[in-house]
Amino acid sequence: MARKSASDVVVVLGLGRFGKSLALELMSQGTEVLGIDSSDAVVQKVAHRLTHAVVADTTDEESLRQLSVHEYGRAVVGIGSDLEASLLTASALINLGVHNIWAKAISNAHAKILTQIGVHHVVRPEHDMGKRVAHLVRGRMIDYIEFDDGFAMVKTTPPAFAIGRRLGDTAVRSDFGVTVVAIKRPGEDFTYATADTVLAPGDTIIVSGRVRNTERFSELT
Repeated sequence: MARKSASDVVVVLGLGRFGKSLALELMSQGTEVLGIDSSDAVVQKVAHRLTHAVVADTTDEESLRQLSVHEYGRAVVGIGSDLEASLLTASALINLGVHNIWAKAISNAHAKILTQIGVHHVVRPEHDMGKRVAHLVRGRMIDYIEFDDGFAMVKTTPPAFAIGRRLGDTAVRSDFGVTVVAIKRPGEDFTYATADTVLAPGDTIIVSGRVRNTERFSELT
């Protein structure tokens, strides 16, 4: 496999629904992907769409070493339903010294074990998406991103009380604990918001703050 530097390549171990979707998205963004799965049928389905795809036992450290997985800086364990395979694969990557390991977890217990053995980033796709959709359903949120420290950024529309007023006169920060960081007029691109920005009907805004504060603000009418 003709490779770029390690920082430009991601190894995806487990090419099921999550692993395959991730690998193809990385490819679409110009990132080279080495895909590995124990199923020949699975690998055959994606081989022509990835930089390189091979059949191998992802839980076998020596097999991964022969594939030079230890030379890559980033790896993703896409195995979820087979808990033993997930943990053994993650353990093999840790033993090989891969510097940045992501892994999918299907439960809190699974996530806790992955973290305890040394996985750097644990994701729970179904759980995280459920939380995100729940937030979008509740109010005027158009999009929602939550960070690990309880901080969030929300794409929403301005509440009625703020329309036609300078942001500096709305007391949004003192009353609601959020900051309007960007604004988008219809037909225009996003731009930074300032204290002199006047909100209008049809605007889209980006608001940042603690999770509960952004929730409360987005539920205003």
